[in-house]
Amino acid sequence: MIHQFFSKQFISFLITGGIAATVNFLSRIFYNQYCSFSSAVIFAYLTGMVSAFVLARLFVFKSTSQSLKRSAVFFTLVNVIAALQTWIISMGFNYYVLPAFGVDQYAAEIASAIGIAFPVFTSYLGHKRWSFK
Repeated sequence: MIHQFFSKQFISFLITGGIAATVNFLSRIFYNQYCSFSSAVIFAYLTGMVSAFVLARLFVFKSTSQSLKRSAVFFTLVNVIAALQTWIISMGFNYYVLPAFGVDQYAAEIASAIGIAFPVFTSYLGHKRWSFK
Protein backbone atom coordinates (compact mmCIF):
# COMPACT_ATOMS: atom_id res chain seq x y z
CA MET A 1 0.00 0.00 0.00
CA ILE A 2 2.83 2.44 0.76
CA HIS A 3 4.01 2.32 -2.87
CA GLN A 4 0.88 4.28 -3.85
CA PHE A 5 2.35 7.30 -2.08
CA PHE A 6 5.42 7.29 -4.35
CA SER A 7 3.54 7.42 -7.65
CA LYS A 8 3.28 10.23 -10.21
CA GLN A 9 -0.46 10.28 -9.53
CA PHE A 10 0.09 10.93 -5.81
CA ILE A 11 2.57 13.72 -6.60
CA SER A 12 -0.06 15.29 -8.90
CA PHE A 13 -2.60 14.86 -6.10
CA LEU A 14 -0.26 16.68 -3.71
CA ILE A 15 0.24 19.56 -6.15
CA THR A 16 -3.45 20.01 -6.95
CA GLY A 17 -4.27 19.44 -3.29
CA GLY A 18 -1.73 22.10 -2.36
CA ILE A 19 -3.48 24.57 -4.63
CA ALA A 20 -6.86 23.66 -3.13
CA ALA A 21 -5.38 23.87 0.38
CA THR A 22 -4.13 27.38 -0.41
CA VAL A 23 -7.64 28.31 -1.53
CA ASN A 24 -8.95 26.77 1.71
CA PHE A 25 -6.40 28.60 3.87
CA LEU A 26 -6.90 32.03 2.28
CA SER A 27 -10.66 31.74 2.18
CA ARG A 28 -10.70 30.87 5.92
CA ILE A 29 -9.04 34.21 6.61
CA PHE A 30 -11.63 35.94 4.43
CA TYR A 31 -14.61 34.13 5.97
CA ASN A 32 -13.31 34.75 9.49
CA GLN A 33 -13.93 38.46 8.93
CA TYR A 34 -17.66 37.71 8.77
CA CYS A 35 -18.19 34.69 11.05
CA SER A 36 -16.65 32.70 13.89
CA PHE A 37 -13.45 30.71 13.50
CA SER A 38 -15.37 27.44 13.72
CA SER A 39 -17.78 28.41 10.92
CA ALA A 40 -14.97 29.91 8.84
CA VAL A 41 -13.07 26.59 8.96
CA ILE A 42 -16.10 24.75 7.55
CA PHE A 43 -16.90 27.36 4.86
CA ALA A 44 -13.27 27.47 3.80
CA TYR A 45 -13.13 23.69 3.64
CA LEU A 46 -16.12 23.68 1.29
CA THR A 47 -14.49 26.32 -0.91
CA GLY A 48 -11.27 24.30 -1.05
CA MET A 49 -13.25 21.13 -1.72
CA VAL A 50 -14.83 22.54 -4.87
CA SER A 51 -11.38 23.62 -6.08
CA ALA A 52 -9.95 20.18 -5.24
CA PHE A 53 -12.68 18.33 -7.14
CA VAL A 54 -12.19 20.33 -10.32
CA LEU A 55 -8.39 20.04 -10.18
CA ALA A 56 -8.41 16.32 -9.31
CA ARG A 57 -10.83 15.50 -12.10
CA LEU A 58 -8.83 17.51 -14.66
CA PHE A 59 -5.25 16.67 -13.67
CA VAL A 60 -5.00 13.67 -11.31
CA PHE A 61 -7.71 11.10 -12.00
CA LYS A 62 -8.18 11.78 -15.71
CA SER A 63 -9.02 8.21 -16.68
CA THR A 64 -11.94 7.67 -14.31
CA SER A 65 -14.78 5.55 -15.67
CA GLN A 66 -17.36 7.05 -13.32
CA SER A 67 -19.86 9.70 -14.27
CA LEU A 68 -19.33 13.25 -13.07
CA LYS A 69 -22.34 12.94 -10.76
CA ARG A 70 -21.15 9.67 -9.18
CA SER A 71 -17.63 11.05 -8.74
CA ALA A 72 -19.03 14.18 -7.11
CA VAL A 73 -21.14 12.15 -4.66
CA PHE A 74 -18.21 9.96 -3.57
CA PHE A 75 -15.87 12.97 -3.53
CA THR A 76 -18.28 14.70 -1.17
CA LEU A 77 -18.53 11.65 1.11
CA VAL A 78 -14.74 11.28 1.33
CA ASN A 79 -14.46 14.99 2.04
CA VAL A 80 -17.10 14.95 4.76
CA ILE A 81 -14.78 12.61 6.67
CA ALA A 82 -11.77 14.78 5.81
CA ALA A 83 -13.66 17.93 6.84
CA LEU A 84 -14.38 16.36 10.21
CA GLN A 85 -10.70 15.51 10.59
CA THR A 86 -9.75 19.06 9.57
CA TRP A 87 -12.24 20.65 11.97
CA ILE A 88 -11.22 18.52 14.96
CA ILE A 89 -7.51 19.12 14.38
CA SER A 90 -7.96 22.86 13.71
CA MET A 91 -10.12 23.38 16.77
CA GLY A 92 -7.87 21.28 18.98
CA PHE A 93 -4.73 23.13 17.95
CA ASN A 94 -6.34 26.59 18.07
CA TYR A 95 -7.97 26.24 21.47
CA TYR A 96 -5.83 23.69 23.32
CA VAL A 97 -2.46 22.68 21.85
CA LEU A 98 -1.09 26.04 20.71
CA PRO A 99 -2.23 27.96 23.82
CA ALA A 100 -0.60 25.27 25.97
CA PHE A 101 2.68 26.12 24.24
CA GLY A 102 2.11 29.86 24.64
CA VAL A 103 1.41 30.46 20.94
CA ASP A 104 -0.98 33.38 20.65
CA GLN A 105 0.12 35.20 17.53
CA TYR A 106 -1.13 33.53 14.33
CA ALA A 107 -2.60 30.62 16.31
CA ALA A 108 -5.68 30.44 14.06
CA GLU A 109 -3.54 30.41 10.91
CA ILE A 110 -1.20 27.74 12.28
CA ALA A 111 -4.14 25.64 13.48
CA SER A 112 -5.84 25.92 10.08
CA ALA A 113 -2.69 24.89 8.21
CA ILE A 114 -2.19 21.83 10.43
CA GLY A 115 -5.85 20.88 10.12
CA ILE A 116 -5.79 21.20 6.33
CA ALA A 117 -2.65 19.06 5.99
CA PHE A 118 -3.84 16.26 8.25
CA PRO A 119 -6.21 14.29 5.92
CA VAL A 120 -3.93 14.20 2.84
CA PHE A 121 -3.30 10.45 2.88
CA THR A 122 -6.79 9.31 3.85
CA SER A 123 -8.31 11.58 1.19
CA TYR A 124 -6.00 10.31 -1.55
CA LEU A 125 -6.92 6.70 -0.83
CA GLY A 126 -10.63 7.51 -0.64
CA HIS A 127 -10.61 9.42 -3.91
CA LYS A 128 -8.54 6.81 -5.70
CA ARG A 129 -10.75 3.94 -4.55
CA TRP A 130 -14.19 5.57 -4.63
CA SER A 131 -14.41 9.08 -6.08
CA PHE A 132 -12.48 8.51 -9.30
CA LYS A 133 -12.39 4.71 -9.53
